[in-house]
Amino acid sequence: MNRRAGRRWSLKRTLLAVLLGLTLSLWAGSAAIVYLEARRESDNLFDQSLAETASLLLSLVENEVRENALGSPASLPLKAPSNPYRYLLFQVRDVDQRVLYKSDGAPDTLLSNNAPTGFSWLTFKGERLRVFALWDDAHQIQMLVAEPMRHRDDISHRFFYKIVLLGALLAAFATAAIWWSIDRVFLVLQRSADQVAARTPNDLADVALRGVPSEMYPLLRAINNLFGRVRRTIEHEQRFTADAAHELRTPLAAIKTNLQVLKRARSADERDEFIAGLSTSVDRATRLVDQLMTLEQLDPQGGAGTARAPGDLAALLQEQTEQWQAACALKGLALTVDAGAAPCSRHADSMRMLIRNLVDNAMRYTPGPGAIAIRSGQRDGTSFLEIADSGPGIPTAMEERVFERFFRLAGAQLPGSGLGLSIVQRIAERHGAQVKLGPGLHGTGLTVTVSLPAATLPLPAI
Repeated sequence: MNRRAGRRWSLKRTLLAVLLGLTLSLWAGSAAIVYLEARRESDNLFDQSLAETASLLLSLVENEVRENALGSPASLPLKAPSNPYRYLLFQVRDVDQRVLYKSDGAPDTLLSNNAPTGFSWLTFKGERLRVFALWDDAHQIQMLVAEPMRHRDDISHRFFYKIVLLGALLAAFATAAIWWSIDRVFLVLQRSADQVAARTPNDLADVALRGVPSEMYPLLRAINNLFGRVRRTIEHEQRFTADAAHELRTPLAAIKTNLQVLKRARSADERDEFIAGLSTSVDRATRLVDQLMTLEQLDPQGGAGTARAPGDLAALLQEQTEQWQAACALKGLALTVDAGAAPCSRHADSMRMLIRNLVDNAMRYTPGPGAIAIRSGQRDGTSFLEIADSGPGIPTAMEERVFERFFRLAGAQLPGSGLGLSIVQRIAERHGAQVKLGPGLHGTGLTVTVSLPAATLPLPAI
């Protein structure tokens, strides 16, 4: 087995890593943009201040330079406690490249012999300087003001350290907030997982949905729906087992009684009589088991679908008409079959079972002489199958209950399992059909009508 394929990954750690990664990436990108933009703006402000300082100093010394010819540079120290301009260097020179005035720290020689008017860069004693050069109106005196880049770098570095410190604090806060939020969410998920893990086959109560996030709600609702289906399936199995045991008890008891009596048979005729009774009990048990298995396969809890194809109910009736006529003749029943075209989408074997159960019920419960009428056809855009008899019928109050499993009318004398109409109902549901009960022939008896959606039959091959 691939070890990597079997390795479990943590959604909690993944979310934390992704969210923290995105948060830190966004913060780092934003901090870099802020820092670069602040550095650009500060450089513009420093340059503006440099130009204004040059203009101010030039206006201060311009008249004095013209009135007093200086043989050597005059120093203007501009000294004062905590002087914010101490970092500035400036020189005033004439057209002959002589330094007329300079600040403390500025050299006696020119910082630059050919400094262009405006801003420029130069290197002095290994240090990079930002220089602004300005001539007077007569182009006789030039003011050079220089600012070491270390001054700007110091300010930028202090700003950078503040951003980093603030970012570290925000990152720590974001980490704690994201971890707390994720932990809270997964705590709800863990509680739900604990509830699911605590369930047993006999305890399939729904998982509590109160207070769960909306994203988890569909999953937990699906789990509850699954628990509901499992509960119904277990109940169905238990009910089926109990019903089957109850119904099989009677034919099995009859078989056991016939066997005991058969052992004490005193003549061949008596033995043949008991053997016939034993055979009847075995047939009844076999029929009951077959019906139980059929009902189990058709039960909606089974989940199996019924593959259907276009076909005609009339063809299914014609297949068994001869057999029904022979059986009805033995019981003294008059059978009429009117097999009109009834195209529908049907599963042939299931529909044969439905028809057989209805006809068997009609023949079983109709005493002779009596009558049974079977019809198929179309009306109001639907196909129908109708089976009517002249038997005792079903009271109107009991018409809904006869479709329940193992339900039999009080006073019913004929043997039966009470599963026939349950099987009919299940097959009809699988076909999207409706089953209705009504009065039968000659004002008595029962009519069972099965209505199915009509279908178009395929054209026969030529």
